[in-house]
Amino acid sequence: MSIVAPAKSHTPSAPLHKAINSFNPEAARGFLGAASIGLPTRDTVAALQADLQLRWNGRRDPVDYDPIYESTRASFAALVGVPVDRVATGSQTSVLASVVAAAVPDGAEVLCVDGDFSSVVFPFLQRSGVRVRSVPLEALPDSITDATWLVAFSFAQSATGQIADVAAITEAAHRHGALTLCDTTQAAGVYPVQAGMFDATVCHAYKWLCCPRGVAFLTLSEEFDAKLTPIQAGWYAGDSVWNSCYAPRMHLATTARRFDVSPVWQAWVGAQPAVRMFAGLDMSEVWAYASGLGDQLCDALGVPEQHQAIITWADAEGTDLATLTDAGITVTGRAGRMRASFHLWNNESDVLAVARALKKVAAQ
Repeated sequence: MSIVAPAKSHTPSAPLHKAINSFNPEAARGFLGAASIGLPTRDTVAALQADLQLRWNGRRDPVDYDPIYESTRASFAALVGVPVDRVATGSQTSVLASVVAAAVPDGAEVLCVDGDFSSVVFPFLQRSGVRVRSVPLEALPDSITDATWLVAFSFAQSATGQIADVAAITEAAHRHGALTLCDTTQAAGVYPVQAGMFDATVCHAYKWLCCPRGVAFLTLSEEFDAKLTPIQAGWYAGDSVWNSCYAPRMHLATTARRFDVSPVWQAWVGAQPAVRMFAGLDMSEVWAYASGLGDQLCDALGVPEQHQAIITWADAEGTDLATLTDAGITVTGRAGRMRASFHLWNNESDVLAVARALKKVAAQ
């Protein structure tokens, strides 16, 4: 899978145009924070409000959430191109990654990326008897050896937005007999992710998928599934959820659903329309739109184009972060870098706002 080239100027298709218009236009202007938290869609807000009203009136039963939960799982499966029975659900990526970490044999090597997000690294660092080795992202494919049991990395780096060369990484892993775990949190919803390329993926949906926090996904190949133990098994991992409420009899699901954790019901109510919307979009078009705006910002600032939806540059003292924040623009600072992220609600006016704010200060 090669990196998808961006398009600086893009006329949205009808589905993408509808999706763009599903966000609050007043909140959207100057909000370049998708890499930290996504904006909710109009349908997500309406679904959450309706759910609260039902609960207020005493008209909600826990079983009401089951079809909402399952339809959201199906939408995510369609989005990342895997069968629905290969998708497990949770609430945080670190918890899901910990299931993988628990399966690493004593003495085995886990290869990670320098500066990667902690949720895909810490679960392995805290495992005694496991050797964790970190290398720069660019060196990851060539650093895989026959001694590597697992390669754990992010599809898009949180601090820099850099897209991993997943084709080279997975090819090298297969050649050396290593397994792969990919965190797609900073990619799913903006980049055309194919989760079936990896043995496992984890994804939190509150960023680019614009869901409430508390909605996360784990995808597993059948082969990797067989190596893992559902160490966090509870009643929602049961083959029949509502017949799994009481111990000691345990009959877990035979699919990846055996790794499910009890859902944050309200969060999934809000997630259902959002994930369904993204599953219905052409992700190559979404990437062209978002990364095209990113390249426009690079051009406006006179820096090399990064071909990414997340644009970063050195800002060790936080000067540019303070300038843009004072100008009413929502951006973030990470690892000594300024980070501006473009998603569906952004347009060229956001590019101009950033450029004007920074150039005004520079002129002064």
